[in-house]
Amino acid sequence: MPSQWEQIVVDAEDPARLARWWAAALGYQIVHEEPDEVEIRRSPDALPGLLFGAAPDPKTVKNRLHIDLRPDDQEAEVERLVDMGARPVDIGQHDVSWVVLADPEGNEFCVLSSRKAGVAQ
Repeated sequence: MPSQWEQIVVDAEDPARLARWWAAALGYQIVHEEPDEVEIRRSPDALPGLLFGAAPDPKTVKNRLHIDLRPDDQEAEVERLVDMGARPVDIGQHDVSWVVLADPEGNEFCVLSSRKAGVAQ
C-alpha cells in the first residue's frame, strides 16, 4: 500500500506568524498549535497540511521545493499577496507566465496564470 501525503514541513524563524500568513493566503485554518510548531489545513480533516516548525537559522538559499498557486486572476492575487507582505523575487526565471514571490520569511512560491478552459498548463 502506498504512503499517504500527510503534510509539507516548512522551517520558520517564527512558525506562528508564518503559519498565520499562509493560512490567510490560502484560506486555510490552524488545526494544531504548539510553541514551536503550527499546522494549517483547508479543513481539520483535509490532507495534506502545511506544518511550520521552528528553525534557528534564517533561510539563505533558493528553495529546492516550492508551492505553486493557481488563482482565477493572477494579477489580482499577486497584488493581494504583496499587500499581505509577500515580495517579488528574481530567481532567474526570465520571461515566464508565472510570478515568483517570497513569503515574509523569504520562501519562494509561484503564482501561475489562470487555467484556460480546456488548456493544460
